[in-house]
Amino acid sequence: MKLAYYPGCTLKTKARNLEESALAGLRELGVEFIELDQWNCCGAVYSLATDDLIHQVAPLRNLIRVQQEECDAVFTLCSQCYNTLARANVRVNENAEDLKTLNTFMDEEPDYGGSVTVMHFLTLLRDVVGWDKLKSAVKKPLKGLKVAPTYGCSLIRPDPVAITPNNTPVIMAEFLEAVGAEPVQSPDSNTCCGSFQALGNPDAALETSGRILRSAQKAGAQALVLSCPMCDYNLGRRQPAIVEKYEEINEMPVYYFTQLLAVALGLEADVCRFDLNSPEKDGNTLTAAAV
Repeated sequence: MKLAYYPGCTLKTKARNLEESALAGLRELGVEFIELDQWNCCGAVYSLATDDLIHQVAPLRNLIRVQQEECDAVFTLCSQCYNTLARANVRVNENAEDLKTLNTFMDEEPDYGGSVTVMHFLTLLRDVVGWDKLKSAVKKPLKGLKVAPTYGCSLIRPDPVAITPNNTPVIMAEFLEAVGAEPVQSPDSNTCCGSFQALGNPDAALETSGRILRSAQKAGAQALVLSCPMCDYNLGRRQPAIVEKYEEINEMPVYYFTQLLAVALGLEADVCRFDLNSPEKDGNTLTAAAV
């Protein structure tokens, strides 16, 4: 399988801790890939209007770039990018008329044939690398670290693009076990963080994010792990406001799952980029667990 990597906008700006730790980990595991040169924004969110075909131009153009590189599959790190690309791909593969219209509209682009597979980094680890190989590559297992997975919305909804069952999500727990950590089941692991309500209705987003943190702490977690920059913003960067508003909620480290991967593989601290995490953490919780 020839793999392409689609970074998306946030990975090159505010979520470099997600990208740099992930790509370093993938190279350590010996997985070959190419990063797309001429990618554009995925479209940010998948349009829910059935007659809003124009919003599929952005994700489809990225799939054309993958096709031009003669790659079989493309993987993403950002949950929202995965969701948008995967749903657009499903739509044009299920609706030949939509695909024809989009290919005609993009008259200066090659036609998209629908052959590209869209993957998330977690499914790449599970289906291409394999949990057994990952376990064998771990140099510093994260023993004693109790982590609550946070799936959010985009990895498990809707069903046609879910990377793990919505009602019983397991892929993040399987990953945590592979790197030696202890997954903690929280009743709000698949609850929305509040998403863009942080802008339109910040109090509502604060309440929702507070619910996720409260549930994880009650379940005994020492940290949250996620893959979505939007979740990182609401649960991490806005965490001081959550702690201030809700006295029963304590500050909790929020990590990208790729940072746990990098630590477990024994990679240098500079690729983990804990300096970009919020609340500001230096990774001591992780490195202490890995010694």
